[in-house]
Amino acid sequence: MPRLLLSAFALRTWGARIRSAAAAADLTFVTAEEALAASGPCDADIAFMTREVTGKTGSGNPSPELVGFDTVVRKSPNLKWLQIHPAGADRSIYRELRGRGVKVTTASGATAVTVSHSVLGALIALNRRFPLLADAQRRHAWEPRLGERSPRDLAGQRAVIVGMGPIGLNIATLLKVLGMSAIGVRRTAEPAPDFERVVAYADLPSVLPQADWLILCCPASPLTRNLADAAVFAAMPAGSHFINVSRGEIAVQGDVIAALQSGHLAGAYLDVFEREPLDPASPLWDMPNVLISPHTASHSLGQNEAIFGIFLDNLARFRAGRGLRNDVDNLG
Repeated sequence: MPRLLLSAFALRTWGARIRSAAAAADLTFVTAEEALAASGPCDADIAFMTREVTGKTGSGNPSPELVGFDTVVRKSPNLKWLQIHPAGADRSIYRELRGRGVKVTTASGATAVTVSHSVLGALIALNRRFPLLADAQRRHAWEPRLGERSPRDLAGQRAVIVGMGPIGLNIATLLKVLGMSAIGVRRTAEPAPDFERVVAYADLPSVLPQADWLILCCPASPLTRNLADAAVFAAMPAGSHFINVSRGEIAVQGDVIAALQSGHLAGAYLDVFEREPLDPASPLWDMPNVLISPHTASHSLGQNEAIFGIFLDNLARFRAGRGLRNDVDNLG
C-alpha cells in the first residue's frame, strides 16, 4: 500500500479529497512532522511538498519547515516520486534525489498566468510612471509628466524575454496585445508563436541593443546564473527597463542597483533577490522608479488549487505506471 508524505497542513486541507480520488483508494499518509519526530527512516513511497512548507523561505534562508521536510525526504529510502509546488527544481536536494532515482515533478504551468499578469501590471505601471506619481503623491507634489518627462507609447516597444516556458509564452502573448514585440531567449533558437524571433542564450548580447525591456523568467542553472550583469545592462539602450520574476541569482544585484542609480535603467520590477528577505538597508527600497515584490508574483487565491490539480493528475499517472507531468528529467 503506497504511503504519501505531506505536511500536517496539507493533510488537513486535502487529505479527504486525496482519499476520495479513485486512484488513491488504498493510499496511506504520514505527515512530515510525525516523520521528523520519529527515530529511524521514513517509509514514504511518494511525497507532496506544498506551498506552506516553503512559504517563509527566502533565497539562501530556508525556513525550519523546509529544513524539516528536506530531512524527512532524505531519510525516506523507499521514496520514488516527489511532487513540488514551484515551477523550477533548481535546489540542490532535487538533484540529489534524482541521483537516487527519485522522480521529481514541478508545478510548471500552474502559476504561469498569474506571474504573467504580475509582469504585465508592473510593465504598464513602470511605463506610465506610476511609482514616480506615487512618490510625488507622498510628497504632496504636483508633478505632471509633460514634455520629455512624458511616458513613451508601449506600442512599438520591444521586450527581450529570457526563458520561454509557460510564463514566458504567456508574457509574449499579452505584450502582443499592447502592440509590443518580443524576442525570446532559450537554449535553442527554434521559433515560437508571438515572438518575432528566438535566439539561444549565447546570442543574448546580439539582441540587447533592441531591448526596451529585459524580462527574466528563466530557471536557475549554471547557464543562467549571474546572467544579468553590468555588461548586459550596458548593452541595453539608455532608459530601458528590467523585470525579474525568475530567481534572485540570475541577476547580479549590485549591478542592477548601479544601473538604476546611474539612470541607465529607467526602472525595474523585482520579485526575487540574491538573498531574501531583502536587506532593509538595500537602496532598492527607496528608489522611486523600482517596484519591489516579496517573491509573490505567482501568488493568488487559486494558486494552491492549481498546484493540487497537477498533483492529483500525477498521482493517477503514478498509480497507473504512466509518465509524469512536468518530470524534471524529461524537460530537456
